[in-house]
Parts: sequence; C-alpha cells; structure tokens
Amino acid sequence: MTRRSPVRAWKPLLGALAAAQVAYGRRPAPPAPAATRAIVGLMLATSAAEAVAARRPGRGLGLVAAAGAIGFAAEVRGVATGRPFGHYAYSDRLGPRVAGVPVLAAAAWAMLARPAWVVAGLLTRRRLARVPLAAGALTAWDVFLDPRMVREGYWSWPGGGRYEGVPASNFAGWLVTATGVFAVFALADGRDDPARDGDGALTLYVWTWVGETVANAVLWRRPRVALAGSLAMGAFAGPAVRARRRR
Repeated sequence: MTRRSPVRAWKPLLGALAAAQVAYGRRPAPPAPAATRAIVGLMLATSAAEAVAARRPGRGLGLVAAAGAIGFAAEVRGVATGRPFGHYAYSDRLGPRVAGVPVLAAAAWAMLARPAWVVAGLLTRRRLARVPLAAGALTAWDVFLDPRMVREGYWSWPGGGRYEGVPASNFAGWLVTATGVFAVFALADGRDDPARDGDGALTLYVWTWVGETVANAVLWRRPRVALAGSLAMGAFAGPAVRARRRR
C-alpha cells in the first residue's frame, strides 16, 4: 500500500459521515438503534482511515485499537464497581455486550482519540503537557455525547446528575481514563508532528464540534447542551485551528 492511496481514503469517508450525521439529526423521531450503530461505525472507519494515512497502517491502527481497548476496560470496571465514572448501566440498544458493556462502547474511545491527540499537539509540543490537554479535548466531546445517549436510552444513571441527568463523576472518569489513553500515545507516538500529518484529524474534531453544536441548538432544541458542548470543545478546537494556520 502506498502512502498516497490511504491519504485519499479518509476524505470520502468524512464526506459520507457528514451526510449521514445531517440525515440522522433531521429525523423527526428518535433514530433507531441501527442508525446510531451505523453512525458510530462510519465515524470509527473515518478516524481509522485518517490514522492510517497520517501514521501508516501499523502505528495508526495500533493507536486507534489501544484507545478502544483502554476505554473498554475502564467501562467494564465502571459498570462493575462504579469507578471511575460513577454508577451507571447500559441498555441492550447498542448491541452485544461483554460484562455488561456493549462492544461498540470501545468505539466511543477509539474514534475521537487521535483527533484529540492532534489538537493537543497543535497547542503544545511538550509531551507532559500534551497528555492532559488531549484528555481534556476528548472529555469535552462527552459534554455532547452523554446527554444525547442518555436521552435516547443507550445508558442510564440511576442516581441522576445535575447536567442533563449526568453526574460530574462521569466527566472526572473520562478525564482519568483519557489520561491513561494518551499516556500510551505519548510513549508510542510522542514524536509525531501534527502540522506535517495532514489536517484529517483536526478536520474531524472541528466538524464534530460544529456539527454537534448546530444539531443541539437547531435540530434537537437542546440549547443547554449546545452551549456547554460548544464552549467545551471550542476551548480546544479554536486555538488548535489558529495554531495550525500559524504553522
């Protein structure tokens, strides 16, 4: 496989993802679980294709797989013990489960991990600073994700929470788990240069930020989620775009 062919692969996938997400958001009724699973699969494929294009197949797919594995292990522990996320439970809407956790849950950690890592790499070249920045960038996405998935019945928090029924412990758990993910990234790929790897990962992060903001504000009429998520992801996406332009 040449480097040129996979460079092109993520672009049509991102286009298909954007079109599918727009159609998904415009549905008047809550989408069927199959539609949600298809969106997750397409987003994961886009992220994996970008990682292959930027870091070559072995390393790129290794990073995506590592993020999914670490995140899934944390979810298994979380469902069993309530740590580090708090007490929650999955329904059967996301498909087959292992130890109470849908296999597809690994994708939530895998598909935006490298984009968050690239965003952090555009903000700092120091690995020790980049790890918590990337953890924050990934957790910021969950400010959008968790309220929607809870509302659509994919998982639930028996004790509730102040933010759309989601407790603060969930976001603390995301930060802790994401820090572990990016500590591995720092060891495995800490000498990468996001400014030379192409703009695929940054584009995916920015598209997710903009798309989720518009969908929550305009289509789903969730202004609180739109504002909170936009501010959270925008705190990383905006400075990363400006840094990329400078470079």
